[in-house]
Amino acid sequence: MPEVIIPGPEGRLEGRFSPPPRPRAPVAMILHPHPQGGGTMNDRITQALYKTFQRRGFATLRFNFRGVGKSQGTFDNGVGELSDAAAALDWVQSFHPEAQTTWIAGFSFGAWIGMQLLMRRPEVRGFISIAPPANMYDFTFLAPCPASGIIVQGTGDEVVTPGAVQKLVDKLRTQKHITIHHDEIPRANHFFEHELDEMMRAVDNYLDMRLDPNSPIK
Repeated sequence: MPEVIIPGPEGRLEGRFSPPPRPRAPVAMILHPHPQGGGTMNDRITQALYKTFQRRGFATLRFNFRGVGKSQGTFDNGVGELSDAAAALDWVQSFHPEAQTTWIAGFSFGAWIGMQLLMRRPEVRGFISIAPPANMYDFTFLAPCPASGIIVQGTGDEVVTPGAVQKLVDKLRTQKHITIHHDEIPRANHFFEHELDEMMRAVDNYLDMRLDPNSPIK
């Protein structure tokens, strides 16, 4: 899991990259939670998402947003962090230009950034959003959402209200040509403190289905 330095809009971005194990391997990029809440690329949910894509043979990247760890710059309320994510994805694609498919996964703040990025990057064909902060940030930019994905939410989340996430899911499900899965993990708080395994089972079951060559969702 080599450390990498990525040229970002405000200087270097610190990352960890698992290179593609084969030609044309798909790409996955994992985005961490809120920098001002202590979020880093070493967050345990961010790492769990990274490891599941790595095990599945993806070229997988996680990185620190500006101002976190060894990444240069200062927090920019999501605007600069979206630019960081775009620059990081550019870096992966320059390293591995033959990738056929790209996935974005994010937790909390990272889910919000990831869903903005998929609006701008047509090569993104799937997303995983863990506890997207639908009660804190505006998600109306998903009009229409261009890719199918899964949203996982804890029913005991004290930060992101499950009702706000349900409204987001309901809105996205009115769109044609995409499929939105929504798994709720009973009792889980925002950090899936005691339910990380259950949360990752939901993610892995979804990836098993989506990555099956015979999957009806493309």
